[in-house]
Amino acid sequence: MRKYLIFILSFLTLPGLAQTLVLSGKVTDDAGKPIPFASVYVRNTTKGTSANSDGGYTLNLTKGQYEVLFKAVGYKQESRSVNLLADAKIDVSLKTEQYQLNEVSIKAGGEDPAYDIIRKAIKKRKTYLNEVNAYTCEVYIKGLQRLLDAPKKFLGFDVQKFALQNGLDSNRRGIIYLSESQSKLSFMKPDKVHEEMISSKVSGRNQAFSFNRAGDIRVNFYENLQNWEGLSNRPVISPIADNALSYYKYKLIGATIENGETINKIQVTPRNLNNPCFSGYIYILEDSWRLQSLSLYITKKANINFVDTLRVDEQYVPVTNKVWMPASMKFEFNGGFMGFKFAGYFVSLYKDYEVNPKLDKSQFKEVLRISKGINKLDSVYWQQQRPIPLTDEERTDYKKKEVLAAKRESKEYLDSIDKENNKVNITRLVLRGYFHRNRFKHEYFTTNSLLSAVQYNTVEGLSLNYGVTFSKLIDSLNNRRFAVYGNVRYGFSNKLFNAYGGLVVPVGQATLNLSGGSTIADLNDREPMSAFVNTIHSLLYRQNYKKLYQKQFASATLSTRIYGGWQASASAEWANRKWLNNTENYSLFHPKGNDFTSNNPFVPDADVPLFDNNQSFKVTLRSTYDFSNQYETYPTGRRYLPSKYPTIGVSFTKAIKNAIGSDADYSLISADVTKSDIPVGYYGKFSFWVGAGKFFDVKNIYYMDARQFSGSQITAYRVGIDKFMLLNYYGYSTSDKYLEAHVEQNFTGLFINKVPLLRKLKLQEIVDVNYLTTPALKNYTELGFGFQTNFGLRVMYGTSFNTGEGNVKNGLRVGLNF
Repeated sequence: MRKYLIFILSFLTLPGLAQTLVLSGKVTDDAGKPIPFASVYVRNTTKGTSANSDGGYTLNLTKGQYEVLFKAVGYKQESRSVNLLADAKIDVSLKTEQYQLNEVSIKAGGEDPAYDIIRKAIKKRKTYLNEVNAYTCEVYIKGLQRLLDAPKKFLGFDVQKFALQNGLDSNRRGIIYLSESQSKLSFMKPDKVHEEMISSKVSGRNQAFSFNRAGDIRVNFYENLQNWEGLSNRPVISPIADNALSYYKYKLIGATIENGETINKIQVTPRNLNNPCFSGYIYILEDSWRLQSLSLYITKKANINFVDTLRVDEQYVPVTNKVWMPASMKFEFNGGFMGFKFAGYFVSLYKDYEVNPKLDKSQFKEVLRISKGINKLDSVYWQQQRPIPLTDEERTDYKKKEVLAAKRESKEYLDSIDKENNKVNITRLVLRGYFHRNRFKHEYFTTNSLLSAVQYNTVEGLSLNYGVTFSKLIDSLNNRRFAVYGNVRYGFSNKLFNAYGGLVVPVGQATLNLSGGSTIADLNDREPMSAFVNTIHSLLYRQNYKKLYQKQFASATLSTRIYGGWQASASAEWANRKWLNNTENYSLFHPKGNDFTSNNPFVPDADVPLFDNNQSFKVTLRSTYDFSNQYETYPTGRRYLPSKYPTIGVSFTKAIKNAIGSDADYSLISADVTKSDIPVGYYGKFSFWVGAGKFFDVKNIYYMDARQFSGSQITAYRVGIDKFMLLNYYGYSTSDKYLEAHVEQNFTGLFINKVPLLRKLKLQEIVDVNYLTTPALKNYTELGFGFQTNFGLRVMYGTSFNTGEGNVKNGLRVGLNF
């Protein structure tokens, strides 16, 4: 269908058929300076364009008589009548709009007239938010990002070399991203969106697709809150939100008449500059009290991330007698970070609206479609379809980087880059491991870092634990890979050598993982303490919290997506489990009161085996569903999107007696429901995890088969929605039944942002409640308070109730939340 569409578009542009003529020119102010991104529209239509950053515009029209409107926020609209018989040029100068105040008497201390207008606009907010049940339109987006300054080197990375390789000048300045896209956008209430990208062009990337997304750039100021995830920890409050009067101050600048409509210009400023609020101007139509346009900005004073200032300009046009829709939207930004300075913009144009069309709900399962070949359209196509003309700088960037792109995609270039990057480097081997890449063949080989491979524990003493992985892309259409991996481990004190390996193979739409060998495993299969942290505590503090055993195994796991958000897996594992004693007693220091304990967490003073050597054969079935079937379609295949609803999971495990010599004999059924980062408006995000399970038909079960819990007994802990802060690592596993619950509220800076000295840290306040009940530990509860940075570092203070023996009553916890 796409090929036929492109053929028809090309056919219609042939001479003598529906001939397209070009109206072009430049839009300037009354001082002769260009007005960037001014709007140019045919009256009573949504057919139009925008000027570029130099004020130049082009508008493609067929022969005929037109009245063309030229407008920009803050300027007086101009119109020109055009009888278009051939290509024509019209330059237009726009005068600054004069907004006149009516003779309004304001008593001393009285309220500005703007407040009455705002109250009426707020009252109509829901009407305009819900007046359109569905619509379709075409969207053109141009995005540009420019590097203004950069250091020559950054953390060992050669920025100068990278800049020259990517078309920047010798001062590391220039365009780093330039892209255009055209899309067909469909919308249905309350929040269903379907976007089909029709064309895409990325400067310097012939094989890439534009990051421009019409669905992402949609902003509706009739919504109370603008959730700009990543840019702002807290949602930004609209100037006409229901509670906007509590957050904004308003001033009526004046009114003017345009196209027979009275437009009120109102200045908005935050009552508190540190609240997530805009500054700038909104333009509201008299009598209907709807938005006509806006020009707003928000700065780093409001604790936004990554940028110093973000400006948004939006203009609305009537598409029917009663409905107004966005005609254009522009985001401009600038910022700096650790010596890097940047600026850029995204501008989008909307045309050919169809309001309340008949749409099929099923089409919204696919949120985005990017078909193969839409990035291969030639310059003739773009010259005919591009509504915003290129500037000289942009035109040069496309031409210069087209040569670079052809070079970068050649086998010789890819081989030369891989050869350079694949060189063995001692620093890299120690800190990051070795990474060998053949991008032309899509083959990758990686190893662990030597630093992470060297470990210490009281069971093995000093040990070496080293792994390697090889993977190859075998199905680019569906992004499916074949992988082989292996791991070797040797303990220098207990003289045990362990090794295992495996492979990952696509099987139809499923993935099969086969593995086998021997390893040293944690008695708690949740592995609440990392090997690195255990090494540090063992050597420096003479504390060996981690308890280990030897596991010889063979396993197979088949996983697949059954349909949409419904996924399932089946696994089978045979294992021979052997008890291990401590063999090493060395530590660098011997703090008073600290001493190593045995490998048995329940008998710390004697090496008494926790279990007899045994075998198990178990089968596990797992299924999850997230109540969403939404996905994005790329030339490489589908990518399913996270659901706004919780994910429900159900698992069943059966250990089969006498199967391949198995000693274990039990059944376990469990269920869980979870959802992270649920928006709760101005109060941040809420997350939860709840799980429960029951063992039955238990005839023979071993410690490592029991349900384990992820606790923490030291300051460093693993952050996660299903983790405890103060629970004993091994003391409260159960082979009976359990109910576990975790809730977390992230206030995203609601309170800290009001404290001047702490505001710049951009901390997020965290409150955690964790709960566990088992037959041995009834109604165990933790309450935690703390902070998290934008980089994921979390510091919490927790207290526990009904602690039970071996648990921590109070404690400070520090971890990383990735």
